[in-house]
Amino acid sequence: MTAATEMVWLGADRFDEHRVEMPELWPGEVLVRVLVAGVCGSDRHTVLGHRDAPCPSVLGHESVGEIVAIGSPGRDAPAPTDVGGGDLQVGDRVVWSVTVACGQCDRCRAGVTAKCRHLRKVGHERADSGWPLSGGYASHMLLPVGTAITRVPDRLGNRAASLASCAGGTAVAALEVATRMLGRADLSGLEVLVVGAGALGTIATAGAVALGGQVAVCDLSDERLRTAGRFGARVHEPGSATAGCFDVALEFSGTPSGVHSGLAGLRLGGVLVMVGAVSPIGEVAVDPEHVVRDHLTITGVHNYEPRHLVRAVELLARDPLWEELVEAPLPLARLHDALLEPAADSRTLRRSVAAVTRG
Repeated sequence: MTAATEMVWLGADRFDEHRVEMPELWPGEVLVRVLVAGVCGSDRHTVLGHRDAPCPSVLGHESVGEIVAIGSPGRDAPAPTDVGGGDLQVGDRVVWSVTVACGQCDRCRAGVTAKCRHLRKVGHERADSGWPLSGGYASHMLLPVGTAITRVPDRLGNRAASLASCAGGTAVAALEVATRMLGRADLSGLEVLVVGAGALGTIATAGAVALGGQVAVCDLSDERLRTAGRFGARVHEPGSATAGCFDVALEFSGTPSGVHSGLAGLRLGGVLVMVGAVSPIGEVAVDPEHVVRDHLTITGVHNYEPRHLVRAVELLARDPLWEELVEAPLPLARLHDALLEPAADSRTLRRSVAAVTRG
């Protein structure tokens, strides 16, 4: 094992396949072979020019892999462990966080590592940043010290597991914020509205149902609504008689109309958690009187903490349906197609790629 393959993004829809030498591992670093890398919507937005991103770079931040090497521990970097503190071993199948935090700044000490002042992000770093193999669209990835890593149970397939490291962790974080704002441990007896039934919204739907919520979902795609229904949700039509009847609204569409639907759906004391607007959508008008008189809470979630990654794996492992909702991986050389062409099966929530594909 002397070289790795990575797809370097050169701007617009241009990619170049590079062969790079395997890096020498520093204490505490972990090298993984990427088994499956999911195609997140934010990567599509980057390639289409809808959001700014470092360039050239290796994109891809939603992956699952197998540990192939671990850096020897040193005085300032002990042997790497999983989120729960367990030893990691070569051969472990793992997922890892999008964010790599310093662990020392005021934000990290306050428990908000996703907003570390010295943050680095998987799939978001320039190719010349000094972090080799930093993105998932590659045969291998280097996980630096500060990356949250958790093992994948045998019952969770690779395609489903890849969802955990972005969509899964973020959806779980949104649910945690909602329950905290309401002063609840769960959502038992509460009405929950999910706006947008992509991967994030569907995982949040399953999570809200698992927490005891009565979940309604709105989306423009009938296929996605049917998928959400398989996890126990019902369909919500914006502007229907059920408007103003929800305790929680989770907004994943990232559209002005989605934000309006979420707000309109809330009853007295309701909570709106906005997640989908990770690229500019313009200003959205909010009626302050509505917020004040109805005691509404509006908040946002971007990325997640290590505990959310663990809970995402646990949630995805509860249902084998997730595996079929991620399309079988295309060869890494067809990354352009995976990013820009429609999925072969409209029922899937994610496309994916892999350096080595199996039938």
